[in-house]
Amino acid sequence: MRVVQAEEFGGPEVLTVRQVADPVAGPGEVVVRVAAADVMFLDTTLRSGWARNFFPVEPPFVPGGAVTGTVESVGPDVDPAWVGKRVATPTAASGIGGGLPVGGYAELALAKAGTLAVIPDELSFEQAAALVHDGRTVLAVADRAAIQPGQWVLITAAAGGLGTLLIQLARAAGAQVIAAARGEAKLALAQRLGAHEVVDYSKPGWAEQVRERTGGVQVVLDGAGGDIGRAALAATAPGGLLIAYGNSAGGFAAVDAESAAAQGITIVSLFEIATPETDWLTLHDRAQAEVAAGRLEVVIGQTFPLDQAAAAHTAIGSRAAVGRTILTV
Repeated sequence: MRVVQAEEFGGPEVLTVRQVADPVAGPGEVVVRVAAADVMFLDTTLRSGWARNFFPVEPPFVPGGAVTGTVESVGPDVDPAWVGKRVATPTAASGIGGGLPVGGYAELALAKAGTLAVIPDELSFEQAAALVHDGRTVLAVADRAAIQPGQWVLITAAAGGLGTLLIQLARAAGAQVIAAARGEAKLALAQRLGAHEVVDYSKPGWAEQVRERTGGVQVVLDGAGGDIGRAALAATAPGGLLIAYGNSAGGFAAVDAESAAAQGITIVSLFEIATPETDWLTLHDRAQAEVAAGRLEVVIGQTFPLDQAAAAHTAIGSRAAVGRTILTV
């Protein structure tokens, strides 16, 4: 079968198509004939070597922690009724709530039977791939935020996979949404999805603009992290809530905890939401059901064939990508 391997740490050019032996399902596993694979920002940091302190992966390795497709074969202790079913799943190495997000950029991928979710007929393989990680995470974040009607909600990295879903969920909850992103195209997308206000965080003083327009937001959903996440604290009203779930701007936001506490602002990290008790499969099924019912739109900004994985990584690294990036196999 064909796979895309990161031959060494480096830029997108280290991603190379290779022929390797087909995988064989072991106990508790299935082999999925891949139709689509999710491409995450995390994949680019693993490829570069930046994330090796958090995820101990060494080249050569096959990136990709989530796939959709059809079950090709099952392990000796797995129900053979899975064969032929359309499924969405983390890869076997990734699993739920931990592991290495690898093995997905391939024609065949191993997955654990316990992580398989049947794809509703209303969803395409590409839509389902975009939800494997984002669907469950967005609902976990939204459930923790408990957004109330009339609240001002600031969403950073608003044109990304999670951000585009959060805009819609916040609107559905009756919130007033202010979306922060970089560039006119991303801001236009946020407005199309229902944001009441938009602000470009590549420009100086953006957090002050947020405060001027809103009087201070009650909830911040921070998918950017880094300096952007720290600046978002200045736009938060006393008694507000900041959930830091992303790090696309370079690390999770290192906010001033003392300053936040003095204002009664609650800071919640993704690691406090993603606990061993989190029912990820139920969250995943809920997300798929919302999309199948037409209540949520999955924004897939760009798709690439498997052999153009390097181009997919380049699009994400250049900040040109919007919504989710998907490889098709």
